[in-house]
Amino acid sequence: MIYTKEVQNMCPVAKGAKHDPAPIPEEGKWVHAKQISDISGFTHGIGWCAPQQGACKLSLNVKEGVIEEALVETIGCSGMTHSAAMAAEILQGKTILEALNTDLVCDAINTAMRELFLQIVYGRTQSAFSDDGLAIGAGLEDLGKGLRSQVGTMYATKEKGVRYLEMAEGYVTGIALDENDEVIGYQFVSLGKMTDFIKKGDDPNTAWEKAKGQYGRVADAAKIIDPRAE
Repeated sequence: MIYTKEVQNMCPVAKGAKHDPAPIPEEGKWVHAKQISDISGFTHGIGWCAPQQGACKLSLNVKEGVIEEALVETIGCSGMTHSAAMAAEILQGKTILEALNTDLVCDAINTAMRELFLQIVYGRTQSAFSDDGLAIGAGLEDLGKGLRSQVGTMYATKEKGVRYLEMAEGYVTGIALDENDEVIGYQFVSLGKMTDFIKKGDDPNTAWEKAKGQYGRVADAAKIIDPRAE
């Protein structure tokens, strides 16, 4: 340690009160966090790339400063999905400080990591008041039984109106319209379920029919249109 001559010539003044860091809530406990290993929590966050053409939803499960579980979900440019694959390999096993200072390949994922770091170290996690936090594997619960991200994709023009393309339930195959051409429901197929049926031995047509569903007043529709072709 090198001190300037000015500091060397100063007389010492004793430190009085001990100013500990404010306690933060972590997994059902109040913690005076002083080092990375003091940090635990499960949380989600959103990041975006510099041109704001894509976004990442990142979920991390941190135990004693180490990322034990990571879920990376992206929407935007096609390259971002490949970046997510690399980031998922990079993140697990790193401390949150290492992850913050590691290139996670994509701007959106890096930004999400920054936002999550702030949540985690300030005790603003989803598991802040849950005793012992969430088990490793809790991140998969966001994906549901089919282990697919929940995505909503809607398109609309003033000239031709709205088109539902993807709902949480799955790929939209038909939009139900009433006599006034207003939307009253939709038909969909769960691609995750369909794939599982095929893996279990069903032929594609049977799997397609078994994975179909509908929402709203489809039975009352004056007509049903294909949102991608009509």
